[in-house]
Amino acid sequence: MTDTLSRILYIDLSDGRSWVEDRRDLFDDRIGGLGVAVKLYSEKCKLGSDPFDPENPVVFTVGPLNGLYPSISKTVAVFKSPITGTYGESHAGGRLSIAIRMAGYGAIVIIGYSDKPVFIDIEDSNVRFRDAKPLLGLSSLEVEERLRTCTRAMESIVSIGLAGERVCFYASVNVDRYNYFGRLGLGAILGSRNVKALRIRGSGSIKPKDPEGYRRLFEKLYRVIVETDAMAKYHYTGTPANIMVLNEIGALPTRNFRESKFEYAEDISGEKIGETLLERKASCPLCPIGCMHIARLRLEFARGYEYEPIDVYYNYESMYALGTNLGLKNPTDILRLIYTANLYGFDTMLLGNVLAWMTEAYESGLISDSDTNGLKLSWGDIDPYLEAVKRIAYGDKDLYIYAAQGLKQLTDVYGGRDYAIQIAGNGMPGYHTGYASIIGFLVASRHSHNSNAGYDIDQQALKRRYTDEEFIDRIIEEEDWRNILVSLVACMFSRRVYSPDVVIDALKTVGFDYSLDELIRIGKEIYTDIYRIKSSEGFDPRRIYVPRRLFETPSASGILSEERFRKLLDLYMERRSISSST
Repeated sequence: MTDTLSRILYIDLSDGRSWVEDRRDLFDDRIGGLGVAVKLYSEKCKLGSDPFDPENPVVFTVGPLNGLYPSISKTVAVFKSPITGTYGESHAGGRLSIAIRMAGYGAIVIIGYSDKPVFIDIEDSNVRFRDAKPLLGLSSLEVEERLRTCTRAMESIVSIGLAGERVCFYASVNVDRYNYFGRLGLGAILGSRNVKALRIRGSGSIKPKDPEGYRRLFEKLYRVIVETDAMAKYHYTGTPANIMVLNEIGALPTRNFRESKFEYAEDISGEKIGETLLERKASCPLCPIGCMHIARLRLEFARGYEYEPIDVYYNYESMYALGTNLGLKNPTDILRLIYTANLYGFDTMLLGNVLAWMTEAYESGLISDSDTNGLKLSWGDIDPYLEAVKRIAYGDKDLYIYAAQGLKQLTDVYGGRDYAIQIAGNGMPGYHTGYASIIGFLVASRHSHNSNAGYDIDQQALKRRYTDEEFIDRIIEEEDWRNILVSLVACMFSRRVYSPDVVIDALKTVGFDYSLDELIRIGKEIYTDIYRIKSSEGFDPRRIYVPRRLFETPSASGILSEERFRKLLDLYMERRSISSST
């Protein structure tokens, strides 16, 4: 292990001080990234407290391979989520992980509350608290432009938009313009602490313990990534390739999951946008893939004036949530809505779930023109959606104030929970593939499809028959191994490149000597650590409401039986050795 990885930077907003502690014990025990973040979070989190309690920590962690190997580009953030009311976790790419490492840290822990708007300026061992009043009201894109400097150091800008400032529960956090801590409301937590931005600059270096072994493995991995098709999908089309794939198997959520095929899928496909609107591709540092696809729009600056060129990063999740799920068939309209959501700083996925619920609730008469303040929401109509996003950000009226708090709050007030597509408060991703996608999302430590790839297991089950035990074991095994990858911290797009053998060899080059059995054990223990935190605050997957809509609309696996779903869930809990009394 490199010496600087074990250094934890603590920042107390309440009294404007910072200090460093060496926690070699944590990294020896849990590698880095997620494993260390969970331990640091559990040490300071107040169980049973309000998510906005300033004593609850915000933890950013990196791993031993960040800054050394290709596609090991993520940073983990752990915090108490205002969406679920308990443990929250999000991941972001960009320059942040390398900036933290080169500044000489393995983790940053933020506690306390600032009585005035602040941006935290970290440059190597120096931490300054700067006045953020001039940045208030600016979008993350504008903040990034203003704080970016011409420096030889590795620099990363982390910031919130208006949604975060106004403590909208599912506000996101932008990292270096095209990357996001998107899920579970980290932006709201930072906004509630009066933190508008962080700027991290690192001028140090990262050195492996075994330079020659590192060189050989790096070259091998680089060739696999660049010269084979292991990650080709992400370069050529990006995740929007999923639109046509999922549409063909009847798994593409459309109009608030009322349908699972979209008649205009080809018109908005990743392939179509790539041909007509793609401007360029971007990458995180040390990643040769270029998975971030950037479209160029020409929007009218003002009536009678010239056009304004706008760059929009688009991916499958945003295009489903703010596209097919709202019945939008024009790719330019979808990209405009994605851009608007990012401008204000929302989690695009949960925002799309909220807008879809509002549309169906308005259509059915559950909410009225009086509730919407005259806004007439309808499937496929872009202008009301653009206005609704603005009103949610500003808290225009009661409906929009509740909408800023998520689907659970909306349905508690207005009803309609059977078609509010959320589980444990978090909006669902765009995969109506079958049982594993729902179970995987429900039991996942961070309620993310990326935690265990249930959607992928469903698609495998279309080609081969699994027993119930095999089906559940696949979910468990996938999540346990992903806990290791997120402790490195690897991009999930590279998960098939970083096989267990490769991970073991890579860790050896930086001073960690683990066997496969030891890694699997650590992966399981990380899940147990997280579940222990959540269960102590009342979380039990068996008691979480699952929207009836998911058992009414055909999936790729057909109409799903709620009875079979419950049996599979019980089997999962049994095989995880989680008792019914937990």
